[in-house]
Amino acid sequence: MEEILSNYEIHRKTTADLENDFEENIKMYIDAKRVEGLSDITLQGYYIELRLFARFVDKPTVQVNTSDIRKYLASNDTWMASTVDSKLSKIKSFYGWLVGEEIQLRNPASKIKPPKKPKRLPRGLSVEELEIVRESCKTIRERALIEVAYSTGARVSELANMKISDIDFRNMSIDIIGKGDKERIVYLSFKAMHHLNKYLKNRKESRFGKSDYVFIGERRPFREMTTSGIERVVNKIEERANISKKLTPHVFRHTFATLSMENGASITDVQHLLGHDRPETTQIYAIVSEERKKQAHRRYHAQ
Repeated sequence: MEEILSNYEIHRKTTADLENDFEENIKMYIDAKRVEGLSDITLQGYYIELRLFARFVDKPTVQVNTSDIRKYLASNDTWMASTVDSKLSKIKSFYGWLVGEEIQLRNPASKIKPPKKPKRLPRGLSVEELEIVRESCKTIRERALIEVAYSTGARVSELANMKISDIDFRNMSIDIIGKGDKERIVYLSFKAMHHLNKYLKNRKESRFGKSDYVFIGERRPFREMTTSGIERVVNKIEERANISKKLTPHVFRHTFATLSMENGASITDVQHLLGHDRPETTQIYAIVSEERKKQAHRRYHAQ
């Protein structure tokens, strides 16, 4: 037996090998998810989060235990429940893949339950507030972004990934890839179509590159806007609008859903337009709509 074994070189992993192990596993995981068809923006989010986690635990993947993950999730008091849930989901997915690939035997995150999220009613804009926001737009791109966000009810990631080649100008619709890489069609109002055409025409005349992405940066190399880039644009509009509500890209999605229901859209219709898997997710907008009606009644009808 010793003679047989002597013909093989057996190497123990060094400390340096183990330290590099986390980075290598992250890269393999990202490559695997890219093959599965996840978008570049989604992959970037996974990569950044896993790198932050690796830096925190400062040990090889196989040595990470459940306690390490809990400590990481509790390391920042400012993280909201939704943020912690997102981080945990990415870590679980990563270790689940490692187990599936037989790189390690168990998933240390499998027993950790996601935090309970407080149930908050989404705060959309009123018609009056929406008009103030519109008037606060300074550039053609800002107005087009606001109108498309409100008209389609798209998520910020969906806005960032919108492509000109996916726009049906005749039917005023856009094919988008939504959450979970599911395809759906969203629609543009006449107002949104007008401002989008105006923006695209200005892009062409100003020679802002030839990117197929709808919303791009205004400086070279004119790359597609990231989700954080879109958020910064909306933040600037918020400063000018000076309304009482916090303005984010997602607020336009809430506004689309709430005003649609107030104008008679069914829960099923809004569910499909928003790309929700379950009607229960959309039901909350019906609650908001009824609450608004009640407040309006109390405001305008004296007791």
